[in-house]
Formats: sequence, structure tokens, C-alpha cells
Amino acid sequence: MQPSRSTLTISAIAALLTGCAAAPTYVRPAMTAPPTFVGGTAVDARAGSEAKVDLVTWWRSFDDPLLASLVERALAQNLDLQQASARVAQARAALRHANADLLPSGQVSGQASEAYQSLETPQGRIASALPGFEREAQGYELNLGASWELDLFGGKDAARDAARANWQASAAAATAARLTVAAQTADTYIAIRSLQARLDVARGQQQIQQQLVDLIELRYRKGVTAELQLQQAQGALARVSASVPELQQNLDKAMNALDILLGLQPGTTRPELAAAAPIPAAPAVSSAGGPAALLRRRPDIIAAERTLAASNARIGVAMAEYYPKFSLGGLLGTATMGLGGLFGGNATQAGGILGLRWRLFDFGRIDAEIAAAKGRNTEALAAYRLTVLRASEDVENAFSALINQQQRAQILVQGHTSWTKARASAFAGYKGGVSTLLDVLDADQHLLENRDAEIQAKAAAARAAVASFRALGGGWEAPSQA
Repeated sequence: MQPSRSTLTISAIAALLTGCAAAPTYVRPAMTAPPTFVGGTAVDARAGSEAKVDLVTWWRSFDDPLLASLVERALAQNLDLQQASARVAQARAALRHANADLLPSGQVSGQASEAYQSLETPQGRIASALPGFEREAQGYELNLGASWELDLFGGKDAARDAARANWQASAAAATAARLTVAAQTADTYIAIRSLQARLDVARGQQQIQQQLVDLIELRYRKGVTAELQLQQAQGALARVSASVPELQQNLDKAMNALDILLGLQPGTTRPELAAAAPIPAAPAVSSAGGPAALLRRRPDIIAAERTLAASNARIGVAMAEYYPKFSLGGLLGTATMGLGGLFGGNATQAGGILGLRWRLFDFGRIDAEIAAAKGRNTEALAAYRLTVLRASEDVENAFSALINQQQRAQILVQGHTSWTKARASAFAGYKGGVSTLLDVLDADQHLLENRDAEIQAKAAAARAAVASFRALGGGWEAPSQA
């Protein structure tokens, strides 16, 4: 049997339209990355022969059990992470919906009705004159229906690809949120220990200044010291004392911020943190494979790339609107006026439908929709490239801060030793009448500033290590391929 000419023509047109409807093939953008980070050499040299830190659980490398406990509690309890998980579930549901759209849908419907005809209406008067008329009538119907929109031109398939990419992007974004929470928790903890140490230094200096005021006041009462010196000493004491409330305020804010990260009411963890503890020392950090590895490990880069893939698939969804939509529908059921004959052969009913929907005179709007989809794709590509650049910037900034803040801390340790000796000499000279009170006060001020800066530098180095781990994508089991 030879196929008819009309059948061949329709097949050719369908094949032609199918070829035209193909969505743009997605190709991952190639990113040219340098072989190493600018600061990688210095960071690797600092690490030396030390064992490399496990990036998956980098917070344990600070050798502070409380810090590790707080980070792990935050990862389990943080409310931002719960929102991110909910967004992943929503994206996964959207993917299931897109998969279901490719399949036929079916439904069962049924109804039972009873009517009582009025004899006072025109219809009732005419019907009552007919032989066998009954005012009361029942109706029963049971149907099984099915419908299927054929995806001849790939629109639904492209929508499924977009939904899958969106789900993958949301999962990567949730991982990025996890990394952020872990880093913020560790950073806040280090800030708390730094503020506690600075408070201890300020209060210690306050006691020293108070002792100096008491000494000068005693000498003033004996007429040995002028009132000007007493006022100078009291002014220096006030300057030191004024720094304590500000440091305490910042400490309170940091503790409250830590509680929020843990999903707790402010003040909950204060008993755990009440006892001051040393600032965690910055562990060894390595460049961890360089920029190429960064592209595979950073979840924000993965999320940006998946968002780009979704936008590319949306172009295919828009292009599919150029072409007709065909649908098949069918119904098989039974209907009768009496319940007893519902499943009899005479009550059977069936139907089939071939549907066509084509936006034939709407190409202007379709052109606009495709242009908009391409514009969003271009925007997503630029966002992806910017994410890659900013990821490298994060690493370089963190490495620079780590190296330079550690050097600064070492220099300030030497300065602390020098200023301690200078203050002792100035005080001894003042008591012996060789030095002035201003020499003592000047040494005190520089000693306080040096010690405070030293604490801040050590904390900044530890926080830079946290920033390095976060910038390198540490905190999760990264896939072997991007």
C-alpha cells in the first residue's frame, strides 16, 4: 500500500518544522583562568610542610572545640539555611511538574442526577402530552478521559531542561548559603574572642592608669606634684575608661549576632562564651589546586552556570511558540437513565479529539518573547563571568589579608616588648625625678594602642583564614567535575 500524497506532505512539513524548532544547543562557557593565584605562592610558602586542611570541615582546623561546635550547630539550626532548603524543594517540585507535562493526563468523572419536570412550563406541557411521559427522571454517567499534548517541537522538553537547571542552581545556592553561614559563625566567634581580649587589655590599662592617678594624687596632697599633673593623669584615665563601654557594646552585638546565626534568642549562648579564651590561631591554608579547581568547587559559580543553562533552555521554550500545538483527547464511558443499565452495552459512549492550537497571527509577540529570553540569557552569561571574577577576587583578597595581617601581628609583638620597657623606664624616671609625667602618659598610650592593634591583627589573620576557606569553596564535598 503506497502512502498518499497528502500524508507525505504532512510528514515533510512536520519534519521541517521540527528541525526549525530546535532550541539553541547549550555549551558551557569556556573561562580562561590563570595557572595560579597571585597570592598563592606566599600562602603555600607560609603553610610549608604542614598537613593540608580538610576543606570539607575546615572549621576543625582552628583547634577550638567550641568554635567547631558552634559552626556545626549553626549548620543544623540556621533559619536562612532552612529557607534555602525549602527553595530547593520548590524547584524540585517544579521539575516533577515539568516532567509530568510530557506525559498524558487522565481523569475519571462521574455524576448522578435526578430531575422533576414542571408541568406549567411550555416544555412541561408539551412533554406531558406525549405517551409514557414521566415527570421524574434519573441520569447516571461514568467516564474515563485522557488527553496528551504532543511535544513535536520541543517546547515542553526545553521547559523540563530549564526546570532541571533551575533545581540544580537552587541546590548549589543552598550549598553556597551553607558555606556563608559556616564562615559567618566562625568569623563572629573570632570577633567575640578578639573583643574580649581587647576588653581585658583596656581594663588592665585602666587599673594601671588608676594606680598612676592614686600615686600622683598622693604626691599632690604632699605638695610634691603640681595640680596640672594630676589633671593630666585623670584625663588619661578617662580616655582609657571611655573605650570600655564601646568595646562592651560591640561585644554584645557580636554575641547577639552569633545567637541569630544559630537560630536562637539573643543571649542564649552567653554562658558558654562568658569565660574569655585565646583568639584561635590561623591554620595553614593552601591555594588548593589554583583557579581551575575553584571553578569546580565554588557553589556560587556552579549556581551561576546552571542559571545560565536554564536561561538557554527558556529560549527554546519561547521558540516553540512559533509552531502549532497538537493534542489528542479521548473519552470512554457509560451513561444511562437507570442505575441498573449503567454497565450495559447500549449505555457505552466513546469519543476522540485531535486538537490544534497555533499562534499563527501572534508572531510579533512571539518575536518579543524570544528577544526577551535571549536578553535574559545574555544577562545570565555576564553574571556567570562576573561570578567567576569575583570568586578569584575573594581568594586574592583573603590571601593578601592573611599574609599581611600575620606580618603585622609579628611586628606589633616586637613593638609591645619595646613599649613595655619604655614605659617601665619612663615611670622609674618619673619617680626619680628624671622624666616627666608626660613621658609616662605617652608610653602608656602607645603601649595600649600597640597591644590593642596586636590583638586586632591576630584576629584579622584568623578571620582572613576563614575568608580563605570560604573563598576556596570549602565546607562541602565538591563534585569532581563542574
